[in-house]
Amino acid sequence: MFLTSATIHPFRSINSKQTISIDEHETVLVGMNEAGKTVFLKALEKSADAKGTTKFDAVEDYPRKDLPTYLKRHETSPDSTTQLHYRLSEAERAALNKALHVNVPSDFSFSVIQHYNNAATIIVDVEEQPVINWLVANTALSTDAKSALKSAPTLRKAVETLKGLSGSLTEEDQKFLSALETRVGKTKWDSVVEWEVWVWLSARRPKFLYFGDYEVLPSKVNLADLSARYDRSKTDAKALEPEHLGVLGLLRMADIAVSDFTADVGYETLKAKIEGVSIQLTDQIMEFWKQNEDLVVEVDIKPDPKDAPPFNNGPNLYLRIKNMRHRGVSTPFKQRSRGFIWFFSFLVWFDDVQQQLSTAGFEGERGLVLLLDEPGLSLHALAQADFLRYIHELSKRYQVIYTTHSPFMVEMEHLDHVRIVEDKAKEGTLLSENLVGSDPRTIFPLQAALGWTMAQSLFISKRNLLVEGPADLLYLSAMSSLLEAEGREGLRDDITIVPTGGLDKIATFIALLSGNRLEMAIFHDYSGSPEQRLAELVKQKMVAAKAVIHAGEFRPAGGAASPATDLEDLLDPVVYLECFNRTYAQALGGTTVTLAALPPGDRIIARIDEWLASSGIKLKKAGGFNHYLPAVAFSQNPGTTPDPAALTTFEGLFARINQLFR
Repeated sequence: MFLTSATIHPFRSINSKQTISIDEHETVLVGMNEAGKTVFLKALEKSADAKGTTKFDAVEDYPRKDLPTYLKRHETSPDSTTQLHYRLSEAERAALNKALHVNVPSDFSFSVIQHYNNAATIIVDVEEQPVINWLVANTALSTDAKSALKSAPTLRKAVETLKGLSGSLTEEDQKFLSALETRVGKTKWDSVVEWEVWVWLSARRPKFLYFGDYEVLPSKVNLADLSARYDRSKTDAKALEPEHLGVLGLLRMADIAVSDFTADVGYETLKAKIEGVSIQLTDQIMEFWKQNEDLVVEVDIKPDPKDAPPFNNGPNLYLRIKNMRHRGVSTPFKQRSRGFIWFFSFLVWFDDVQQQLSTAGFEGERGLVLLLDEPGLSLHALAQADFLRYIHELSKRYQVIYTTHSPFMVEMEHLDHVRIVEDKAKEGTLLSENLVGSDPRTIFPLQAALGWTMAQSLFISKRNLLVEGPADLLYLSAMSSLLEAEGREGLRDDITIVPTGGLDKIATFIALLSGNRLEMAIFHDYSGSPEQRLAELVKQKMVAAKAVIHAGEFRPAGGAASPATDLEDLLDPVVYLECFNRTYAQALGGTTVTLAALPPGDRIIARIDEWLASSGIKLKKAGGFNHYLPAVAFSQNPGTTPDPAALTTFEGLFARINQLFR
């Protein structure tokens, strides 16, 4: 059974009735702090709390500004709080039809309206005629009784009709009538069948389980003290602190009762159970914790008479984490990172809750809707991704609704799961499925998630050639196409050209992405001497020396004797000037720049810059010209007869690059 949508009436900071759809698997509430995300979760929790510990309270929950007015009608006409809409799985629909002999259609749904007095209004629409038809076909009634039953529109009317035939009813008819009267008498609803359907549905309707303040486990706890606190908790709810609740959950996982510590159970029995839980927890957390996969959970029970009270009184339970990466060195649980402590404690607590609900006979599969309030805030970005995978696993068994303002807890491929939560000055908390018009501060996590996704997907190939700018991309792509058109070797299709925004950023790109198992090579302009930043990358083994090549290597001199060379210098200079003149024809006012007019030098771009300066022509305020625009012109029209020497040069360049990648 699935929650399909939730309508929230005025509740705390939510001042007006609002409805949002709920995804079958995961729903993400994104909003700023204090926007009202927790308010929405609390409204759901109070509608059907799995633990049965919280209910609606008008004084606590009704919007405070309207509370005095509302309290005057609360006793006689309590307002609605939520209306929750549900649908059945196909298997459940078939089971319902078979069990109650109804004929609910494939689009069948029902809803439950909760009120501030914690009463509920059920909206179920089911026809009774299929049930009556089944009774006619499957009961040993007389012809008169069957005829009367068939003409009755409802079971209540059927009782009245059969009573009217009391003088002609057979013994079997009388037994049937008596059973039908008992059946009708079990409900005060007008429709007996709708009541019976509701009884069937209510036993399977998902309950809400809210997680907000997670009980973080301690490194150690004294078992005698825990046992005494547990006994006192039966009359004093404050006897057990949050960390003790976490330990009790851990013990329940090991099937150890608190009373076992004072009974003569034996160390070996307790130790065996605890070790079993240690292995179980290690396997469970390491399935999702990928930050350090060499950790082992170690739970032990032993006394320490030299410790401070109460830990010197009998055995203590110790929780430690052993790091196999450092030869099995173990540390107390509380000395691990805050993120690991949180993740581990969450898994223990949730596993314990599932066990308690299962013991209580609670429906497990799809019987819960998990409400997670700001999960994983203390986790590293990549650990949040690990926890997101855990949520994906949970969503196979339960619907999950969680709040966040972290971009790493939002998946761009599932933006349909996102619901926006905003706090407006006059309207209060507003829930929306529409991103258009939302406060930029609210959707910032989505924008950040988009940026992260774009950064990750920029490298769409396993093999990447890093170049300095987009002009290099255009020249290389165009020359590769020209060569391939002549049946010669161009750049391999599985190599992606990635502009980095300059030589100074290439080093950053390599550093950030060296751990992503990508094959990378670098092609850069040559200043006339080795680039120290790139040499350092090679020294640190972040990129192979042979994978760093520069334009100067493909000029006639080559090697260390190469003059300063840009990629543009590998083109025919006449062709490049044609592109330059075509691009800036209007700005040059009819002047055509020729090769003979340029001052001498190694770099065509520097020669043009010098000519522009000496001619008093400013194509840019700071001088020089936009190098990208001639590249666009070249990519659109590289000339009718490509220069043979340039083609050969670029063919050699591409052959060299192709050989760098496996």
